Amino acid sequence: MQFPAVQAGPARQRRRGLVWGLTCCLLVLLLLGGLYAVAPLRNPPPAPTVELTVPTSMTIPGTAPRLPWPRSGQAMITVNGLGTLGASGGSQPLPIGSVAKVMTAYVILTEHPLDVGEAGPTLTVSAERAAAYPTELARGESLVEVRAGEKLTERQALQALMLPSANNVARVLAEWDAGSEAAFVEKMNATAARLGMTGTRYADSPGLDPDTVSTARDQVILANKAMALPAFAEIVKQKRATLPVAGTVHNYNELVGRNGVVGIKTGSTDEAGGCLVFAAMVTVGGRDVNIVGAVLGQPGANTPVQLDRTFAATRSLLRSTVSALSVHTLVEAGAPVGTVRGPEGTGSTTINAVEKVVVVGWPGLRVRLDAQIPPVPTGIAADTEYGRLAVSGAGELASTPLRAAAGLRPPSVWDRVRHHY
Repeated sequence: MQFPAVQAGPARQRRRGLVWGLTCCLLVLLLLGGLYAVAPLRNPPPAPTVELTVPTSMTIPGTAPRLPWPRSGQAMITVNGLGTLGASGGSQPLPIGSVAKVMTAYVILTEHPLDVGEAGPTLTVSAERAAAYPTELARGESLVEVRAGEKLTERQALQALMLPSANNVARVLAEWDAGSEAAFVEKMNATAARLGMTGTRYADSPGLDPDTVSTARDQVILANKAMALPAFAEIVKQKRATLPVAGTVHNYNELVGRNGVVGIKTGSTDEAGGCLVFAAMVTVGGRDVNIVGAVLGQPGANTPVQLDRTFAATRSLLRSTVSALSVHTLVEAGAPVGTVRGPEGTGSTTINAVEKVVVVGWPGLRVRLDAQIPPVPTGIAADTEYGRLAVSGAGELASTPLRAAAGLRPPSVWDRVRHHY
């Protein structure tokens, strides 16, 4: 028996269309969701971020030292790498006397360098320069005896210049280098300008001319530059030297060899008073510390009185400076310097100091902290050295490598899909 075909009614057809529509929508949503989930994988994950946990500067705690500054003239004292401990007397340019010979020696040694212990080229004393000696002596100048045709090595000439403060040898050096005193003085002034010695003007190479003026600040700038020349530093710390005609000559700076003093130069005229640019090497907490300073314009009726007062002022400043210096721990070993945070889902780690950071300084000294952390990759292993922390004042004082405390894993595919990055 055959039954007649049954026609689907309108309601059934509507249900079937609805099912197909829902199925298509679901497929589209699944497709779009898959594309949405996979799309981030086409791009690199976000880089980890670094948040520093140390300050950019720090002040050593305590009361800042008060130094026994001279009552007259000018003074300044600095500690290499740290900066200026203080100054007195303002910044008005003053006559400096034979302290000018520091620049004379500096120009000579920068244009005619010497190694430590090297004699250097030979200079010949001219008949004209030898003939001027009696007149210079009658004027009461600081001199060494010279003779026409005398041969001096560059080192011997510099010893005569810096130890007994020979004005006539300053002129010999100037003429040997530049052809004339005037041409050499131009070099001195050009060098002062290049070094930023804005309050300085040289009128002669020995410093006898009262128009040769400078400031304590400028002379400290020059002294630091000059002491960086090994031959200069070697000569100015000598107590005596032997010259061909003059024989044994002695250093006018009676502080040399005492309390760590290793130079540099005295000066004294009626207009300048007593002057001294000095350098000392002392040990603080097992560390060598270089102190450089200047004392200008100390009064007195004559050179011995002027220099005695200058030496006394310098000794007091040095004692107080050394007393003010001590060792300070700024960052302990293992202290966190920064926090590295990876993309969401991967965690974080700290970057810690490997060693403690210790500096020599004084209370009130402000230093800079510079955490040098390179861009962090997406993953980093635990105990990996990464970056450096440096502490600086006028120069770098101390540093330590940095190390990741824990591992930071790269984000997985699931991390990236789940957090959509």
